Amino acid sequence: MRVVMLSKALIVGEYQRKCELIAAHDDIALTVFTPPAWAGQSLERAHVSGYTLRILPIRFDGNFHLHYYPTLGRELAASRPDVFHIDEEPYNLATFLALRAAASLQSHRRSGGARSPRTLFFTWQNVLRRYPPPFNWMERYVLTHVDNGIAGNQEAAQVCRAKGFAGDMPVIPQFGVDESHFRPRARAVERDGQFTIGYAGRLVPEKGIDVLLRAVAGLPPTTRLMIIGAGPERSALEQLSAGLGLTGRVIFRPPSPSTEMPQVYGEFDALVLPSRTQRNWKEQFGRVLIEAMACGVPVIGSTCGEIPNVIGEAGLIFAENDAEALRAQLARLIASPALRAELAQRGRERVLAHYTMRHIADQTAQTYRQLHIEPKRV
Repeated sequence: MRVVMLSKALIVGEYQRKCELIAAHDDIALTVFTPPAWAGQSLERAHVSGYTLRILPIRFDGNFHLHYYPTLGRELAASRPDVFHIDEEPYNLATFLALRAAASLQSHRRSGGARSPRTLFFTWQNVLRRYPPPFNWMERYVLTHVDNGIAGNQEAAQVCRAKGFAGDMPVIPQFGVDESHFRPRARAVERDGQFTIGYAGRLVPEKGIDVLLRAVAGLPPTTRLMIIGAGPERSALEQLSAGLGLTGRVIFRPPSPSTEMPQVYGEFDALVLPSRTQRNWKEQFGRVLIEAMACGVPVIGSTCGEIPNVIGEAGLIFAENDAEALRAQLARLIASPALRAELAQRGRERVLAHYTMRHIADQTAQTYRQLHIEPKRV
C-alpha cells in the first residue's frame, strides 16, 4: 500500500519519528510531503529513515488558512498513492486544493494513468465554529468529498459530525512521544532547596501565563518559574512579573529545538499548562503535558478543553483562570516529595499506555489499512 502524507507539522524533527514507525509496517510504503519551513521554523531532519521525505514549495508560508503547495498535483500524480493523508484542518485552502488534486487523478485513471487515492484529513478543532466564505465553502466540500478523517480529540470528532461529516473518524492524537528519548533523567545539578516550575509554549493570552505568574507570586521565595517560549505577550508578562515582585524568580528563555526538550523538562520540578478558554479557542491537546509526563515531571493543568482528559489521574487539575486554585495545587507539590514521586510514576505509565509515538503510529497505520479496503465514498 502506497501512502502519501502532506504535513507542515513534520518540519519538526521529533515528530518525524511517527513516520519511521509507520513505514516500519511491511505493508506500507510511505512518502511525506512537507515544506522547507513554516512560520519561521526551518525543517529539522531528525528521523528520516525508512520512508521518502520530499520538500515541496509552499505559498503563503505561516498563513494557517491560506497556505498551499503549488506543485502538489504533479507530485501526487508521480507518487501514485493508494491513500492520501492530508494532515490539515478541513476548512483550510491547503486541504481543499489537496483534495481537488487527489480527485483530479480519477480522470487520468480512465486513460490508463494514475488513479484517485483514498483520502483522509486531520482535525484538532474542538469548537463548533461557523466560518465565513470562502472557508465554509471549502469546509463543506472537504467534509462531503473526503473519505475519512482523524480527530485529535473527542470534541473535534463531535464538531465534524455536527457539520454533517459521515465518514469514519477515529480519535488519534496527531503525535505521541518517543519514550526512549523523553524519559526521566538524573538532575545535572542540585538545586539547593529551590523548586522550579516550568511552562513551555506560546506566549499568548489564551495560554494563561499571567494566571501562573499570579499563582507563583504567593509561593515561598525559594520557588522560581522558568518560561520557555516566544510570542506577543512576552513584554506584558515581563512587566507583570516585575509588578508582582518576582524579579529574579522568573526566567524567560526562547523556545528550544524539539530534540532538546527532554533536557529542558529535566530542569523542572513541575510543569504547568494554565490555558484559558476563549470565544473561538480552547486547548486541543497540550503536547507539553505528555512530553513532561514521559520525562517523569509532575504536571498541573487547567480545566480548559482537552487538558483534563490528557492528564487523567496522572496529574493535578485546577479551575481555569483561578490563580488561587493553581497556587494551592503548586503548594501541595512543593510540600510533598511523596506526591511528586507518585505523580511522576503515574504520568510516565499513562504515556506508555496511551501516548507513545509507536502507539499513535500503529493506530494510524491501521486506519490506512481500513480505509484502503473500504468502498470509496461517492
